[in-house]
Amino acid sequence: MIKRFWKDNSTGVLCAKLGTTVVMMFVFAVFIMPPLYDLFCDVTGLNGKTGGQFTGDVNELGIDTSRTIKIQFIANNNESMPWEFRPTVKTIKVHPGEATVINYFAHNPTSFDMVGQAVPSLVPFKAASYFHKTECFCFNQQPLAAGESAELGLSFIVDIDIPKQVNTITLSYTLFDITEQQQQKTSKNTVNQTINVAALAVVN
Repeated sequence: MIKRFWKDNSTGVLCAKLGTTVVMMFVFAVFIMPPLYDLFCDVTGLNGKTGGQFTGDVNELGIDTSRTIKIQFIANNNESMPWEFRPTVKTIKVHPGEATVINYFAHNPTSFDMVGQAVPSLVPFKAASYFHKTECFCFNQQPLAAGESAELGLSFIVDIDIPKQVNTITLSYTLFDITEQQQQKTSKNTVNQTINVAALAVVN
């Protein structure tokens, strides 16, 4: 019966086929593709995902003084983000296993308060799982008042097990304006708190 359905090309059946195909594509795109993509990124390092905060013992990694890795830092702004955003150093050299701290600089030149969010990307992709951020401004949203500036800290360790053929890593951050989203979230939380308070008042 199913085979007969897919072989039937009458107008009604053809419309049903198209509708079924659209629904299947929608389900795949919304419910199946994102988890698969995230898993693929986690396994392969595609898109430079560098993972969350590293909480291991730095001393357990040791330091490989026989190797030197060149780290390049890049800053980009999303097209709607007007901030000045840049690394305070563009290039450094580190030993695998060595804890390193650098800063990025951000300045809000506008006349209104804003909130930014930095998203990291790293190449080569295969080095992503060996680049451990112990502290990073990208873990949190970055609010800056009108005209305000800030130095944003990044602490990291390059794993001593990083492949021998990797000698240079480029870490790039893209800064997004999330002011509107944060305001909407704050407004929603305020409304929810008001509703909860009103509900408690009715119960009491």
